[in-house]
Amino acid sequence: MKIYQARIVYPVHEEPFEDGAVAVNGDRIVAVGKAPELSEKLGCTVEDLGDVILMPGLINAHCHLDYTAMRGAILPSSDFAQWIERINALKRMLTDEDYLASIAEGFAELRQWGCTSVFNIESFPELMVKMPPPPLRTWWFIELLNVRNRHVTEELVAGALTFFEDRPDWLGGFGLSPHAPYTASEELYRLTALCAEKYGMPVTTHLAETSEEYDMFKVGRGTLYTFLKNLGRPMHDTGKGSPFATLVDQNVLPRNTICVHMNYMDSADFQRIRDNKLSEVLSVVHCPNCHRYFNRSPFPLERFLDAGVSVSLGTDSLASNSELNLFSEMRTLRSAHPQISCEATIQMVTLQPARAIGMTGKLGILKAGALADMIAVPAKPSIHQVAAAIIDNQQPITWMLVAGQR
Repeated sequence: MKIYQARIVYPVHEEPFEDGAVAVNGDRIVAVGKAPELSEKLGCTVEDLGDVILMPGLINAHCHLDYTAMRGAILPSSDFAQWIERINALKRMLTDEDYLASIAEGFAELRQWGCTSVFNIESFPELMVKMPPPPLRTWWFIELLNVRNRHVTEELVAGALTFFEDRPDWLGGFGLSPHAPYTASEELYRLTALCAEKYGMPVTTHLAETSEEYDMFKVGRGTLYTFLKNLGRPMHDTGKGSPFATLVDQNVLPRNTICVHMNYMDSADFQRIRDNKLSEVLSVVHCPNCHRYFNRSPFPLERFLDAGVSVSLGTDSLASNSELNLFSEMRTLRSAHPQISCEATIQMVTLQPARAIGMTGKLGILKAGALADMIAVPAKPSIHQVAAAIIDNQQPITWMLVAGQR
């Protein structure tokens, strides 16, 4: 057992306090409190971290580590179909070794900016057998598409579960990610839901991301509609309702689905959330810097919060962002939504993504029984400015625990 002392401890679910400490035994937190009291009570080694804010590690609720190597390679485009063509062209140029190096580089950058857990979309699950154990707690969501006949089978799911059973040193887990309603059919979403229920896996999906996607499903036209129709995608599910309404009405979203982006929602969509009490079974991930990269319409954050929906933050990939930095994401969110408090913003990278992945009380929090994933933010604010100082941090994180290990 060891005690970590800091000038300020911020448990996130409670107010910050000075001269605090966290006691860790193995991969778990066993106590949180005032440093002198814990030291006297537990009588174990104390490491004084100095003038820092000790807090839970940050959780990136949406990332594509495969594409870290694409930083700056694609200029922003007002035509989303054109952006898809560009990223697909780049993907064809990269080798397995390029992708493995890209993933490793992404992990290093996440760790540099205080991220201890990440929900990663894995487009090439066959690469995982070549990887070393990830340095962070990682949920690998296998990307599923069948716009060109690529789809999941129960054999793939069973194989992935066996993969993790054989690798107990891999922290995190495995999930499924039907890419989006424009690239994954109703049948694929339905199969995903069945597999998720049978094997108890989390599910995430891109949804209502662009105005082009909204036009495709709502009115059956637009550049994305034309692009996909020319690829041979059946369009019988378009022109009937918004992307969100389409999946809800098809009843293909598993309980606790993590819905990424959700930028283009209409009033009827929010009414569906209320009428069907979907705030109890769905969560939303917003990627502020990606949102700004594409110059999208304002994200309806307040409407989600008013509807009781849990909102987390993610970075998305470096194909549509310049860094994998959740401090930067929090600053961008606060710039666009200044009425959201600093404390609520920090919960979007701690408590809320923990809830989304089914780890409430275990991640994103400092309390007895939680996993010992912690970071020390190099700041010396007054006790009343702790949350603001965390968001303003622009220094790399040099002290971190993941599962109780440096």
